[in-house]
Amino acid sequence: MMHNELGKIYVRPWGTYQTLALQDGYQIKILNVSPQGRLSLQKHAKRSEHWIVTKGAPTLTVGDTSKIYTRGQYLYIPRDAVHRIENFTTEMCTLIEVQIGEYLGEDDIIRLEDIYQR
Repeated sequence: MMHNELGKIYVRPWGTYQTLALQDGYQIKILNVSPQGRLSLQKHAKRSEHWIVTKGAPTLTVGDTSKIYTRGQYLYIPRDAVHRIENFTTEMCTLIEVQIGEYLGEDDIIRLEDIYQR
């Protein structure tokens, strides 16, 4: 498994993420999605995820359903489900992401669409 350094802030074109906890079977991250930031449309073969919105009003997509979520709302993303986080607002959006699975490496991202050409 690729291990992220706990506490280190990783910069991405859409914002930043930080790993808060990493144990066998789960990982907890904080995601800060910049205004107009958009994660790739993606899926994971080896993990499911839970997203909890703590700040802002991101548009969360799972499968064919997209909806604006606000502080305190959460969403479950099953393994192999196509999903994305988008921030169409003018303010930062923050989410807690809990990944559950036997393998949690960053290379378990299957990108289907990515405005940043990754």
